[in-house]
Amino acid sequence: MCLAVPGKIISVEGNDPLLRMGKVDFSGVIKEINLAYVPEAKQGDYVIVHTGFAISQLDEEEAKKTFEYLREIDELYGDAQ
Repeated sequence: MCLAVPGKIISVEGNDPLLRMGKVDFSGVIKEINLAYVPEAKQGDYVIVHTGFAISQLDEEEAKKTFEYLREIDELYGDAQ
């Protein structure tokens, strides 16, 4: 199963649209993500990330809903491993 998760862009580096990178915060876990597919994304925006690439933007309200769903899933299945 593939999963894309939301994160908040905390910094952006680079001017080349294909090589533009950003540091993205996933509830405290910071990862460097390629921003080539979301050229309009900027610091403070929320993006959906899959395999190291931001694939779309979303608003803060939708991001918070997704974070809540992920927390609920973890509470339900977190100990099932």
